Amino acid sequence: VGEPVREMFMTVVAVAVASIPEGLPVVLTIALAVGVQRMAVRNAILRKLPAVETLGSTTVICTDKTGTLTKNEMTVKVVFDGARHFELTGTGYEPKGEILHDWIPKPEAEREHLAMCFRVGLLCNESSLYEDDGVWRVNGDPTEGALIVSAQKAGLKPEEEKRRYPQIGIIPFESDRGYMATLHRYGDEKYIFIKGAPEKVLELCVTCMERDGLRTEEILKISDRFASEGMRVLAMAYKRAPDDLSELRHEDVQHDLTLAGIQAMIDPPREEAVQAVRDCRRAGIRVIMITGDHPTTALAIAKAVGIDTARNRVITGREIEEMADEDLFHRVKTVSVYARVAPHHKLRIVRQLMDHGEVVAVTGDGVNDAPALRAAHLGVAMGRKGTDVAKEASDMVVTDDNFAAIFHAVREGRVVFENIRKVVFFLIPTGVAAIGSILGCVLMGIPIPYTASQLLWINLVTNGFQVIALTFEPGDRDVVRRPPLDPSEGIMSKILVQRTVIVGLLISAGVVVKFSWALQAGMPLEKARTIAMTTMVFFQFFQAWNSRSETKSIFQIGVFTNHYLAYGLAA
Repeated sequence: VGEPVREMFMTVVAVAVASIPEGLPVVLTIALAVGVQRMAVRNAILRKLPAVETLGSTTVICTDKTGTLTKNEMTVKVVFDGARHFELTGTGYEPKGEILHDWIPKPEAEREHLAMCFRVGLLCNESSLYEDDGVWRVNGDPTEGALIVSAQKAGLKPEEEKRRYPQIGIIPFESDRGYMATLHRYGDEKYIFIKGAPEKVLELCVTCMERDGLRTEEILKISDRFASEGMRVLAMAYKRAPDDLSELRHEDVQHDLTLAGIQAMIDPPREEAVQAVRDCRRAGIRVIMITGDHPTTALAIAKAVGIDTARNRVITGREIEEMADEDLFHRVKTVSVYARVAPHHKLRIVRQLMDHGEVVAVTGDGVNDAPALRAAHLGVAMGRKGTDVAKEASDMVVTDDNFAAIFHAVREGRVVFENIRKVVFFLIPTGVAAIGSILGCVLMGIPIPYTASQLLWINLVTNGFQVIALTFEPGDRDVVRRPPLDPSEGIMSKILVQRTVIVGLLISAGVVVKFSWALQAGMPLEKARTIAMTTMVFFQFFQAWNSRSETKSIFQIGVFTNHYLAYGLAA
C-alpha cells in the first residue's frame, strides 16, 4: 500500500519472470534427445520420444526366445530315425561335418535310410545358404538353414535335389497348425513332404520308415529328452501323393504319412542375454519368455538364461485356448514361461499382465505380433527379422535382435527420467528462492533485489549452461538396482519436495541478507542488485552440484564425472 504504480508493476513482472523456468521445455527436449541418442548407440532405436519415460517404468518384459535370448545360430546335433540316434559334428552354417553312430563315423551305405529325413528337411524349406567373404550365412529362417546344412553333411546336394524333386505346391508354416508342407514331382510320381512340431506331425503319421508300425509315445519321449537339453526338435514325414494332385491343401496332409525321422538342433543362449536377465531381476523387472517352441525346450532355455522357472511351470498355447480370462489373470502372476504360443495368445497374456497394473514391454517380429505390440505399454520390434508391420506397430526397434539391448534401453530410460528430475530440482528451488527473496524484501519495506531483465539473464544464460549440462549426467551407478519408477509418482518425489522447500528458503535468506547489507552499507541500488544477482548465481552453482543426486553427495559421485557441468559453470 502506498507504493508507486511503476514499482508495483516492476515487482509483478519480476515475480512472474522468476516463477516461470523459461528454459525447461527446451531442456526436457534435449534430455529426451540425449537419451534416444545413447540408446541408438546400444542398438535400440526409439520411434516415439514419450517412450523414454515408459522404459524407466517398465516392470515386465515379455520376450521371444529365438534370436532374442539365443544366438539364432541353429545347428542340427542329433537325428533319430525311429530306431537309432545319429550325431552330427560341426557348428554353425558351414556345410562340413560327419554323421556318427555311437560316436563312430558310418559309411553312406549304412545310413542310406536317413536320406529321406534329410531330403524332407532340405526341400520342405523356404530358405537358402550362401557364402559371404568365407562365412556361411542363411537367407531366411535360421532353423531351415540348419536343415540345409545337415542335408549337405549327409551328402545331399541342394541344387541336384531341387532338380530331381521340383516343388509344385506349398502350405507355408503357421504357428497354429505347427507344420509346413510341400508337394514335389519325382519322375512320374508325386510326393508330399512335411516338417513341423513332433506332436503335430506324429498325429498325421500311420507308420515309421525305419520300423514296423509307429511307436508314438516312445518317439515323443525321445523328442522330450532332446528338448530338455535345450534343443529345438522338428519331425520330418512324407507320403506318396495322387498323380492328379496339382494343388496342395490341408486335407491332403491330414492322414497316411510316414515318419522319416526327427532332427534336433541347438541354439545356444547369448552370454550377454544371460547377464541382462540377471540385471533385470536385480532391477526389479520380471522377464517372461513367450515362444512357439516345445515346452521342454522353452523351460531348458529359460533356466539357462536365468528366467524364474519356479516349480517348472510352463503354460502352452493349447492350455491358454481353454482358459477363461479370469483363470489366465491369476496364472500370469506366477508363470514366466509360455510355449507353443500363437500371436493371439501373446496378446491375451499382455492384457492380463496390464490388468495387474504392470508396465509391460513386449517383443515381436511377425505381422501377427502387431496387436500385442500396440496393446503393450512399450512395443519392441526386432530390426533384423522383424517385418515392416511389426516395426510400424512398435515404439522401439532393436537393431541387433538382442535382449541385452532392451535392458540397456531400460537403463537409459531410468537415467533420462532421473536427469529430468535433476533439472527440475535445480530450476524449481532457484525459482522459489527468487520469488522468496522478492517477497522477503517487500515485507521488509526495501526495494526488490533484482530487475526483470536480471532474472531473465539468470534463467536463460546463467541457468542455461547448467541445466543443459545436467541432461548429460551419466546416471547413478546403482540406477539398475532400484525398483522401477512409479508412473503415478510424477517428477517431484516427496524427498524432492522437501529439499525444494529447504533449498529455496536457504537461498532466499542468503540473497536477502546480502542485499539488505549492501543497502545498509550505503551502496547504490544498482550495485546492491548486482551483489544480490551475483549471490543468487553462486548459490545456483552449489545447487547445480547438489542436484546431481537425490541421495548422494558430490564427493560420493565424483566432482568431474560430468565434465559438461564443469565447463558450464566455468562459462
